[in-house]
Amino acid sequence: MSQKATKTEVRNKLRPFSAQHETLWWPRLLPVLLFFVTFVMFYCSYALIQSYGGTSKSPSSSKSLCGGWLTQKKWESLNFNISRRTQLFMKMEDFFWRQHLSDLALPYGIKGSELLLLKVLAVTANYHVPAKIENLECRTCVVIGNGFAIKNSSLGSIINKYDVVIRLNDAPVRGYEEDVGNKTTMRFFYPESAFYNPGLDNEPDTLMVLVPFKQQDLRWLKEILYNEKRVRKGFWKPPPQIWLGDASKVRVLDPHFLHQTAVKLLKINFHPKSKQIPVHPTTGILAIFVALNYCDVVHVAGFGYPRSKSQQQQPIHYYGYATMKSMKNSYHDLNHEAEALKRLEDSGAILYLHPHL
Repeated sequence: MSQKATKTEVRNKLRPFSAQHETLWWPRLLPVLLFFVTFVMFYCSYALIQSYGGTSKSPSSSKSLCGGWLTQKKWESLNFNISRRTQLFMKMEDFFWRQHLSDLALPYGIKGSELLLLKVLAVTANYHVPAKIENLECRTCVVIGNGFAIKNSSLGSIINKYDVVIRLNDAPVRGYEEDVGNKTTMRFFYPESAFYNPGLDNEPDTLMVLVPFKQQDLRWLKEILYNEKRVRKGFWKPPPQIWLGDASKVRVLDPHFLHQTAVKLLKINFHPKSKQIPVHPTTGILAIFVALNYCDVVHVAGFGYPRSKSQQQQPIHYYGYATMKSMKNSYHDLNHEAEALKRLEDSGAILYLHPHL
């Protein structure tokens, strides 16, 4: 045996055992690697299918509802050319730049109410939506109506998972959390539907969004904010004379949205000088229209009124004892709105979280 061969054998004997077998261990890991790759591919495929399906009623996260297919389907299937406006609330700057000159009075414009509105905005000062919502790549929203259909639904935990939860008027949360959740991002209201202490049924950062249907609504808010003498005339129901809302959380919805809800969604033919009783959108369908403008995914719950005469005495809200009789002299066309909601549902623009008529 040569001296060179002998040195090679010595070196091999001195090498660590692991080094001698470094070319032999990796085949043993091949099955593990294949299993891992297969699992990842399966998981991604499942997530993609779930996202594109878009009909899950138990979202584990907001992203699971944000499939591109759902968003595309919604906007392409709507038949009223909705505008993608994201500035929801009135702001002082608009007046200085003359962007809100209007030929219409409230509820569809601000003609004649400019000074009242400026005084309100001078105190509330803020028109922003929180950055954590504004900066979302995809916004998932749920609009919670006050209808009896949500009672005993056990939807509370599901509702709390949406990025934006919009509630209406003075609908309570305390005591109904199991069905309606307890998260509230925005609450749409007007003076007659205001609860004197918003802190009881809303979170501290809830935006209180005033929907001004008439000039007197702005006057009420101004008197509250400036602690002025209250004027009680001009309301169909006495509003709170004391309202404990946080001025920094108050917003005034741009009348543009009510106007577009009436014209584009409900196709209401209104004439400012008409002597007929006016028909205006409800706060509920207005909130849905706002959500369609602002959100990428819009789900709803608690919408719908009893239709048959045998159900006229059934409670219309998930709280209280009001029946359809209380809606007899309202300024709303509920049948017309039900048809509009059906069109939105059929087009894929909205999804109900519970069975409904």
